[in-house]
Amino acid sequence: MPLNRRKFLKKSAATGAGVAVAGAAAAPAQAAPRPPKPAKRYSLTVMGTTDLHGHVFNWDYFKDAEYSDKAGNAMGLARISTLVDQVRKEKGRCNTLLLDAGDTIQGTPLTYYYAKVDPITAKGGPVHPMAQAMNAIGYDAAALGNHEFNYGIETLRKFEDQLRFPLLGANAVDAKTLKPAFPPYFVKQFHVPGAPPVKVAVLGLTNPGIAIWDKAYVQGKLAFPGLEEQAAKWVPKLKALGADVVVVSAHSGSSGTSSYGDQVPYVENAAANVARQVPGIDAILVGHAHVEIPELKVTNEATGKTVVLSEPLCYAERLTLFDIELVFSKGRWEVESVAASLLNSNTVADDPKITRLLKDEHAKVVAYVNQVVGTATDTLTTVDARYKDAPIIDLITKVQEDVVKAALTGTEYAALPVIAQASPFSRTSEIPAGNVTIRDLSSLYVYDNTLVAKLMTGAQIRAYLEYSAEYFVQTAADAAVDVEKLTNANNRPDYNYDYVSGLRYEIDIAQAAGSRIRNLTYDGAALDDAQQFVLAVNNYRANGGGAFPYVASAKELWSESTEIRTRIAEWVTAKGVLDPKDFASVDWKLTRNGTPVF
Repeated sequence: MPLNRRKFLKKSAATGAGVAVAGAAAAPAQAAPRPPKPAKRYSLTVMGTTDLHGHVFNWDYFKDAEYSDKAGNAMGLARISTLVDQVRKEKGRCNTLLLDAGDTIQGTPLTYYYAKVDPITAKGGPVHPMAQAMNAIGYDAAALGNHEFNYGIETLRKFEDQLRFPLLGANAVDAKTLKPAFPPYFVKQFHVPGAPPVKVAVLGLTNPGIAIWDKAYVQGKLAFPGLEEQAAKWVPKLKALGADVVVVSAHSGSSGTSSYGDQVPYVENAAANVARQVPGIDAILVGHAHVEIPELKVTNEATGKTVVLSEPLCYAERLTLFDIELVFSKGRWEVESVAASLLNSNTVADDPKITRLLKDEHAKVVAYVNQVVGTATDTLTTVDARYKDAPIIDLITKVQEDVVKAALTGTEYAALPVIAQASPFSRTSEIPAGNVTIRDLSSLYVYDNTLVAKLMTGAQIRAYLEYSAEYFVQTAADAAVDVEKLTNANNRPDYNYDYVSGLRYEIDIAQAAGSRIRNLTYDGAALDDAQQFVLAVNNYRANGGGAFPYVASAKELWSESTEIRTRIAEWVTAKGVLDPKDFASVDWKLTRNGTPVF
C-alpha cells in the first residue's frame, strides 16, 4: 500500500531513530601488518520512466491501429515490462530500483475512460489500468506529475490508494499547514554480503505549474513551492537518515525555463538547477519536457561533484538506466561513479503478462472510441492548420462559442459578442468524410482541457493576437517560403499558437514580432479597443499556460468541468451531419507587406 502522510511521518520517525552510530573499537594489539583487504564494492541499477500518459500498449486509439512513427519508435508499459525483466535478470532484481517521474493518468482515451466513463472513483469501481500495470511490473516509487491533477484530487487519491508503491511529492504541500500532502521520499536498503546495507533515498519533486494549470482543483487546498528550495530542505534530512545514495525523481525539465512567465515565482523546468544548487544528489530522473536525454552531467556549485541527469522519452518509448558504482571506504559507502543510458522499447515485444492483465480494459476502450456519432460531408485535416485557417480548427471555436453563449443566456453578459480561441494541437488529425467516431474527434483535441469564459477588451485581444503571432518566423517579402521553417519561432510549440474566431485579421510575417497584426476588424469595422468581448478559452490558457497576455488576470464569467473534447462530440452528435458550412470561416491569413503568403 502507498504511504499516506500519517504512515510516512511515523515511518520517518522510526527510520530516523534507527540510524546507528558506530561505537569506538578497542585498539588491537601490536601485530605484523596484514595486506589490505580488497575494498567492498556494490553495483546498483536504477531504472526510470516518465510521462507515460496512459500508454499501456503500443496502440494508437486515435488511429485504431498499432502505433508507429517515422523514427520507428514503439511505446507502452507492456514493452517497458519486458525491458525491466531483462535488466533484473542481468543485474539481479535485488540490485535494482524502478522509478517513474510522473504524468501517468492522463493522455489517452484509456485514461479518460477510467476517469470519466467508468470512473475509478465510483463505488465498487475498477482498478485503474495504469495502477494494474505498474503494480504488476513492480515499480518502487513514482513522482507526481502535473497531469495527475487533471481529473481532480479525488481521482488522484483513489489512484494513489490503488498503487502498491508511493506517489512522491516533497513540494506538494497542504496550502494551510505547508506540511507534505504526499510522501516526500522513499528509502530502500540493499543487502551486501559481508558489509553494511546500501541505503538509497528517492526524493520526489513535482511541477510548480500545477498551481496555474489545475487552479480550479488545487487552489486553497495544495501549494507547490519551488523544486530547488524543497530539495535543499529535504536532501540534508535524507543524508542525516543515513542515505548512501540520493536519487531525485523530478517532474520537471532541465532547461531552466518556464512557460508561464512570472505568474509563479518558481521555475517550471528546474531539474538542472536542483543538480547545480543542492549538494548531496547523485542522480536525477527528469520528466515533464518530453525530450530524450540519455545522459546530462551537471556540476554541483558547492561540492564540485558531478550529478548525472537522464530523461527517457515519453509514452514508455525509452527506459533510463542509472548504473551506480559504490565502494565501502572508511566505514561508509561512497558513490564512486554514476553513468546513465537509455534502452529503446522498439527492441522488444510486449510482455504477455501485461497483455493478459489488461486486454479486457483495452477492448472496452477500443469499442468506446469507435462509436459513430455523426457523418462528415468533407474530409477535414490539420495538415496545414498551423499556417492556414483550417476548417477543422474552426469546428473547435464554433463549439466553444455555442457552449459559452448558451451558458451566459440570461446573464448581464448575454449581449456581449463571444469569440473563441483554439490551437492546432496535432499536425496529423483527420476527420474523414463519412462516418465520424469519438476517436476521430478525440484526435482533434488530445488534451483534457475544459472551457472558461473570460471578459476581455478589444485592446487586450489585439495584444493577445500579437503575442500569438510571435509563433511565426520573420520572413522577408522576397524570401522563399518553406512551411517547415515558417513556424515555432523561439521553439514555441504548436499548442501555444492560437486562432481567435469572430474577428478578421492578417498576420504580416515580414514584420518584427509585436507589429504583425494588421487590418483587425470586428463585424466589418476596425476593432474598437474599448469594446468588451467574452473570450471562450481553454482552462490551460485561462490559467496562464503559454503566458498569453491579460487572459489569466481577466475576469472569469463562467467555467465548467466537462472536457472540450466531450463538448465537440456532443455538438456533432446533436447535428448528426458535420458540414463545414455550419462552422468554417476564413478569419485570418498570413501576409507579407499586405500580400497573402498563400
